[in-house]
Amino acid sequence: MAQENDMAAFTPFRPAAVILREKLADPDKLVLCPGVFDGFTARIALDAGFDTLYMTGAGTAASVLGQPDLAIVSLPEMAGNAGMIAGLDRNVPVIADADTGFGSSLAVARAVKLYSQLNVAALHIEDQAFIKRCGHLRNKALVSLDEYLVRIRAADRARKECGRDIVIIARTDSLQSLGLDEAIRRLKAAHAAGADVAFLEGLTTKDECRKAAQALAPIPCLLNIVGGGVTPAVDAAEAKALGFKIVLWPILSLTYAYVSVKKAFRELKDKGWTEPLPGGEGGIKDIFEVCGIDEAAAFDHAVGGSTLDGGFF
Repeated sequence: MAQENDMAAFTPFRPAAVILREKLADPDKLVLCPGVFDGFTARIALDAGFDTLYMTGAGTAASVLGQPDLAIVSLPEMAGNAGMIAGLDRNVPVIADADTGFGSSLAVARAVKLYSQLNVAALHIEDQAFIKRCGHLRNKALVSLDEYLVRIRAADRARKECGRDIVIIARTDSLQSLGLDEAIRRLKAAHAAGADVAFLEGLTTKDECRKAAQALAPIPCLLNIVGGGVTPAVDAAEAKALGFKIVLWPILSLTYAYVSVKKAFRELKDKGWTEPLPGGEGGIKDIFEVCGIDEAAAFDHAVGGSTLDGGFF
């Protein structure tokens, strides 16, 4: 049996951070990211054709631990989830939540080195106190600007020391309690300290979005659109017109998982069975295919394996 050993098919490794930086440098490109929380939702996003993904911290807390987004997820849990998602397709960069950096400057450095080792393209670090909460909840406690800049400088130094690039996104949650001017001041200071992208969380109006992006230019700005949150939902074209370079829809998959699974489980509980979906969509064949069973079979065949010989459906 012939085995394929064609080095012409070998694709040289390109770090995810390099790919993401190319997207950020393209003046015509808007980086639109669906929020994914596990391998399955990431596979669905890849199948839909997205070229950048966002690993949501809230979704990681909910899916990995069944807990709310209240600084309960540890660094190994968050990084492990981000690295697994980043490994599904090395050509699709993953932006990942890193909360407050998980502690002191040394913890921030450890997080940056670990994320970069896992080929995560970017991470964002916020200025909330260590016991943080979701950015679209009220009464968030903040650290001082000086303490926040220690986190950003630690991230930048760790990136340089480890010799692996990763895009550093500075997030501020200060708008709610300190106002727009202070939020902009914090992000400008974070950029001067080494951050690449500005992320002003909790913008409440389109006019506020526009003012923030204009004030922060030419720093690339990130817009976070959370279902049920305080930021207005805008489409990709409008987000770009407002001045943003990256747009996250962080809990989109979490929302649809909640709504759809809840409906199906209620139907099963009430009726003892569930109605098949139109056209049989979502059966085991669809699920295995989106998870890459055809690619797995092709790989096994190429190396002379017989694990998946004879078909599987």
